[in-house]
Amino acid sequence: QVQLVESGGGLVQAGGSLRLSCAASGLSFSTAAAGWFRQAPGKEREFVAHIRGGVNSITNYADAVKGRFTISKDYAKNTVYLQMNSLEPEDTAVYYCAGATVYSGTTLQRTSTYNYWGQGTQVTVSS
Repeated sequence: QVQLVESGGGLVQAGGSLRLSCAASGLSFSTAAAGWFRQAPGKEREFVAHIRGGVNSITNYADAVKGRFTISKDYAKNTVYLQMNSLEPEDTAVYYCAGATVYSGTTLQRTSTYNYWGQGTQVTVSS
């Protein structure tokens, strides 16, 4: 059984930082791709960042977070991270970690590509 467990959300002031973690069991991030998505109240879930499986671990980011967020993974801990800097009130949302076992580079921005999802962690940025 695959489980993805997010942690690290919370309340932070604008300009601050948070690091989200996504620990996986039953799924190896050595081969699976991992993505972070977010969903604000009344809005659709949107892509934030992804990192592919394999040694190259190619990353990609939504335009809204480029230069501020960094996705990475720790193979030994089978955990994916999302380092979020220079946070803005517009970043307030529930953040979800997801895992994909079958994908291509062009499909990893779609929620439908991902087989597995975490329960989400709330990030609130105050102005």
